[in-house]
Amino acid sequence: MQLFSHSSREPRGQPGVAPVVQLLARVRLTWLLTHLPARLVWALYVLLNGFVTIAVLAFVAAVADSPFVFPSLGLTAFLFFFNPLAESSSPRNTLCGHAIGLACGYAAYAITGMHSFPQTTHGHLYWPRILSAALSLSTTGALMVLLRVNHPPDGATTMIVSLGILSRPWYLPVIEAAVVLLTVQAFVINRLAGLPYPLWQANEER
Repeated sequence: MQLFSHSSREPRGQPGVAPVVQLLARVRLTWLLTHLPARLVWALYVLLNGFVTIAVLAFVAAVADSPFVFPSLGLTAFLFFFNPLAESSSPRNTLCGHAIGLACGYAAYAITGMHSFPQTTHGHLYWPRILSAALSLSTTGALMVLLRVNHPPDGATTMIVSLGILSRPWYLPVIEAAVVLLTVQAFVINRLAGLPYPLWQANEER
């Protein structure tokens, strides 16, 4: 049976179909493509891998009682399986980007007094929170431009830290370790799918 190819028969606007087809061929499940639309197969690929990767990290978080799962990690997982060959999905941008976000977030949190932000301010503006958020996001963005790091989820990571949600110093290496573990999972899964997922950086970054 002839499969979709990335250059010819792949449905327009569906860059993730080709890797999925290669994976199905490896596990001898290509019959799925004759019974299901290619877009649905791609959606199932994203669904399954997103579930597995985050479930593993959630399990580690529960066992270690540490913040191995946080909101921006979900955005990173989505990029890994929705568009794995994009520059923003490379290990370099992922690991360096989250590290930048963590550093800028904690720096902004410290500069503004390391306040324990209240859940409610009774309608009043809480200026340390505003300053911390603005400072962390702006410095993260500036450093990402200067260092040529493109990974949008880092904006969420820096806000999580600068707003005091996950701001204890020992949380920072734990969060970065979670990013490393997710990146390793993505590398293994995408390589098993036959996709030339980079070891460090994408071709367009070189």
